[in-house]
Amino acid sequence: MYVGTQVAVRDDDDFRVFAQLGLKHICADPPGPPASWTLDDLERHRDKVESFGLILDMVQLPLPSRPIENASYPDILLAGPKRDRQIDAVCRLIEGIAAAGIPAAKYNLNLIGIPRTPMEPGRGGSMNEAFRWEKVDQAAAPGLAGGLCEDENWERIDYFLKRVVPVAETNRVRLACHPHDPYTPPGYRGVTRVLGTVDGLKKFVTMHESPYHGLNFCQGSIGEMLENPREEIDDIIRWFGTRGKIFNVHFRNIRGGKLSFMETFPDEGDMDMVRSARVYKEVGYKYMLMPDHVPTISGKDPSGVAFAFCYGYITALIEALETASV
Repeated sequence: MYVGTQVAVRDDDDFRVFAQLGLKHICADPPGPPASWTLDDLERHRDKVESFGLILDMVQLPLPSRPIENASYPDILLAGPKRDRQIDAVCRLIEGIAAAGIPAAKYNLNLIGIPRTPMEPGRGGSMNEAFRWEKVDQAAAPGLAGGLCEDENWERIDYFLKRVVPVAETNRVRLACHPHDPYTPPGYRGVTRVLGTVDGLKKFVTMHESPYHGLNFCQGSIGEMLENPREEIDDIIRWFGTRGKIFNVHFRNIRGGKLSFMETFPDEGDMDMVRSARVYKEVGYKYMLMPDHVPTISGKDPSGVAFAFCYGYITALIEALETASV
């Protein structure tokens, strides 16, 4: 396994910074929305990434973490009249990703986005994302998806997987789905989010079984599903890792758990990230460990500094594991 990043680049200097910080593998998208990418776009982007001494490990399918109202292909999850046409477009993009020599793609099956409550102060006055169920409008009206029960949600996911997993397998592209973030009780905003529980994720990865169908394993999001993340997370990593279902890791920590948490830097939350790193190695995980969210800190380039800290932390863990010193 190795350190990676999915931070969007602002200009070519960001690619240079990644290389200078010791990153080699990245998830980075070509310019423009994913629904518009052609094979030429993907190949040109791959060549550009490689020109900085980097490797393009992954790109994003046009199935984002944003609310369905902002999605490029909303009918896939809404079961609308353009669903088949939009799934066909995803399949063609997977074929293009394969033709460009990119081994993996991440995606979300998200209807209501990533609910959060107001940010909270963290270490040294940083501001951290949080979710407190008691502060949520628990009677918030449904969005574009309306009311969606668990069985209907699973039917729509199954319909999608039945079409795309064989294409991914034929083209040898790993499809990495992100969990729902965070867990919300059934019926919140009209939707029962079936990928917001560990049992739901287990069901998901065993549907249409394939070595190319797995998870963008967000340790932070999965910790948010648990009553006691510190004690529960390692066995969950083992369950998915021993089955070869982890294709990317968002190496994020939290303080708290189910329905009440704050995001943190990896070294200060409730989960023992050193112990978790050992478990990823134990199960033979062989792809990127990356930060996905970081606290908001002070300074002229606060996001860059915060991510740089995380890259260094993860790099040190991996190097220590390789020399068996932790």
